[in-house]
Amino acid sequence: MTSDSSLIPIVMKKLSTDEIRQTFLDFFKQKGHAILPSASLIPENDPTVLFTTAGMHPLVPYLLGQPHPMGKRLASVQKCVRTGDIEEVGDNRHLTFFEMLGNWSLGDYFKQDAISWSAELLTKPEWFDIDPHRLYASVFQGDEDAPRDEESIAFWQAQFEVRGISAEVGAPEADEPATGDAGPRIYAYPKKQNWWGPAGQTGPCGPDTEIYFDTGKPHDPAFGPKCHPACDCGRFIEIWNNVFMQYDKREDGKFAVLAQQNVDTGMGLERMACVMQGVPTVFDTDAYRKLFEVFSRVFGVDYGKDANTDRSLRIVLDHLKTATFIIGDPRGVAPSNIGQGYIVRRLIRRAVRESKRLGVTVPITATVAQAVIDGCGEAYPELVQNAQRILDEMAKEEAKFAATLERGLKEFDKMMAEGGTVNGEQAFVLYSTYGFPIELTEELVRERGGQVDRGVFEAEFKKHQELSRTASAGTFKGGLADNSEEVTRLHTATHLLHQALRTVLGDHVAQKGSNITAERLRFDFVHSEKMTPEQIAAVEELVNRAISKDLPMGFEEMTVPEAKDAGAIGLFEDKYGAKVKVYTVTDPDEQRGFYSKEICGGPHVTHTGELGRFKIQKEEAVSAGVRRIKAVLSH
Repeated sequence: MTSDSSLIPIVMKKLSTDEIRQTFLDFFKQKGHAILPSASLIPENDPTVLFTTAGMHPLVPYLLGQPHPMGKRLASVQKCVRTGDIEEVGDNRHLTFFEMLGNWSLGDYFKQDAISWSAELLTKPEWFDIDPHRLYASVFQGDEDAPRDEESIAFWQAQFEVRGISAEVGAPEADEPATGDAGPRIYAYPKKQNWWGPAGQTGPCGPDTEIYFDTGKPHDPAFGPKCHPACDCGRFIEIWNNVFMQYDKREDGKFAVLAQQNVDTGMGLERMACVMQGVPTVFDTDAYRKLFEVFSRVFGVDYGKDANTDRSLRIVLDHLKTATFIIGDPRGVAPSNIGQGYIVRRLIRRAVRESKRLGVTVPITATVAQAVIDGCGEAYPELVQNAQRILDEMAKEEAKFAATLERGLKEFDKMMAEGGTVNGEQAFVLYSTYGFPIELTEELVRERGGQVDRGVFEAEFKKHQELSRTASAGTFKGGLADNSEEVTRLHTATHLLHQALRTVLGDHVAQKGSNITAERLRFDFVHSEKMTPEQIAAVEELVNRAISKDLPMGFEEMTVPEAKDAGAIGLFEDKYGAKVKVYTVTDPDEQRGFYSKEICGGPHVTHTGELGRFKIQKEEAVSAGVRRIKAVLSH
């Protein structure tokens, strides 16, 4: 037998990254989906992750059953950052920033429509126009927890049949895909390959179907005697994953059918651009090619020159693109020594160091950041709106690092010459005295065949309340934010706190961010001066008075203009669609009839009396013009 895919040349519609993004959204808009703007890269009220890492992340409450203001059919292109593979960036595929195309059904359509529309978008001439002979699908093969996904198999069989693809027979050669065990071009795999969730021990989960593109490359027998879609030889590229949330894993380990069955899909834009543009890596796509051209023109370093140069250039452009998006986000984060700010600092400094490897002796960050703004500003206008902030923060951090880099490198070389390596205590000296991130010290030591004692470093690191490498990778597993009772109470308390701050300090107060764990809330807000003890006491008194009155809390759905007209405080409106939820704490004693009214996605208590006693533990500066409060509730 000869695989027909090897006989068909790849003749494809060449779409730019911008065209792929818009085509995806246009298609699902035609299918009745509300188009959501990308949510912030900085998650709200989710202590389990530093950054938004997937398209489904901002939609967790709605996947769990809350009604979404925009309806049951949604689609978006979500900007994402993943930091767990920072050291891997520099090869031909890893990125820290990427865009995720996604569509969702919240208890509306399910497998048949999801699969049918996937096939239509991918193969119809008016959309992506990919030859169906290049496409393969995988499904869940079944086990003792859940049966084989016969529905998805049948729906894929129908899609391939209508496109003229019949069952393949005979024994394939070693360099050809094995005949699908679930039908032509359909392969059944176990949970490890085709199952999503739950994020924790219990919760929503279900089978998925993954869609692969056949590049036609010869199979590498080092990865097994026969090729198949999940083979790691590189012939197949996974381009889309449709997750079917149809089960709830219970505490007893059993899987019950969910009352609301959802569809959650994800298509990596950069990976899709590789396919549509016929290039081997994400760094060869049009979006990155433009950045390389700018770098070559300004700094005289060309991509494609040699492997070491290419690696350094990829790191520089990936890291500075990511930093540009984080700083330029509506909830933008500047370089610092904690949390998300530490990641931004680490990215910028690693990029600057790689530029030195390339022989560049002049500042680079503003040039690269401006190129990113120019290339992505139409799709993400916040980059244009916040351009000056991006450029200023980049230049300031680069100058700060440049001032210490030369001294630090000299000290590092001195330590290496004296002891043959750098130990954990010395690594901390380099960090605290010379501004060297531990990751940079580790890289330098590794290049010389050594290893830093990370445990010793972190013992010193801990007392300075720095972010360890483990924490910087985050603990998000693609799953569900904390909707526990304690988090819900603390989330509600931020509404009371916000209003109390506006009452005491003035209407200029606006939320800049929040982070909630089961133990405490953290609330960032606009205010230029340190709060006095009297102001802190007044805020506490207002919040506790609202709690003691046991005021009712509920929500209405309305447009953003309607919400503003009703007196609601609008927070991070970019992440909401045309309709929003407005939560109101009703208080008949107030002249306007309510204590607070705020745009928010929830969750919240129904009465303020459920909160307990509110206490501010700390008030401090975060950055220029931004203060932070940490507070707790006691029963």
